[in-house]
Amino acid sequence: MTVIIPTLNEEKNIADVLMELRSIGLSNILVIDGNSKDRTVRIAKEFDVNVVRQNGKGKGDALRQAFSCDELGGDMIVIMDADGSMNPKEILSFIEVLEDGADLVKGSRFITGGRSEDMTLARRIGNRLLLLATNLLCSTNYTDLCYGFAAFRRDAIEKLHPHLQSKNFEIEAEMFIKADKLDLKVKEVPSVELRRKSGKSNLRAYHDGYRILTTIIHGVFSGID
Repeated sequence: MTVIIPTLNEEKNIADVLMELRSIGLSNILVIDGNSKDRTVRIAKEFDVNVVRQNGKGKGDALRQAFSCDELGGDMIVIMDADGSMNPKEILSFIEVLEDGADLVKGSRFITGGRSEDMTLARRIGNRLLLLATNLLCSTNYTDLCYGFAAFRRDAIEKLHPHLQSKNFEIEAEMFIKADKLDLKVKEVPSVELRRKSGKSNLRAYHDGYRILTTIIHGVFSGID
């Protein structure tokens, strides 16, 4: 298994995330860094993980680059954030569902057992509206959309990666919409979004919300190309 962690100026959080991953026996970790100006890269290298400098900008660009990296090993791929808001121990439940036959397992904060401790009212309303639009327009039944804690079978990544185009936070919506279009078997598991350990999110609610909505509409009216 490989755990992919996109980073950008997360020096105060990355060590805790890497230590927690190590504590549950996950050591094949790929940090893809968006040219951080702080000590993120130096700290990550101290944990003897693979660190790759991102060629472009944005979370979507980082994940797309990571999906094609030579360092990407194993039959399962996990993506998670570097801010401490995602509990590495939950990965174990993701793996169980993959082993039961799912192609993609996505965390959901809005099913029984899941919740968010770090969502503002504006983000909650925006997420709900975008989710409703996706389920209505794309005929999906997701309970969460804009949450990037997920696990994939390697062959699912190989099918999905060529169709991904997003450069920023809209990558999550694009992945889940196109996974459905590719008839990948997608399952949701409960996830608790914790408070970010330190610093502020790089997400810009209104700007990125508009980009996500554009991605949803594009997903409705375009095929898999």
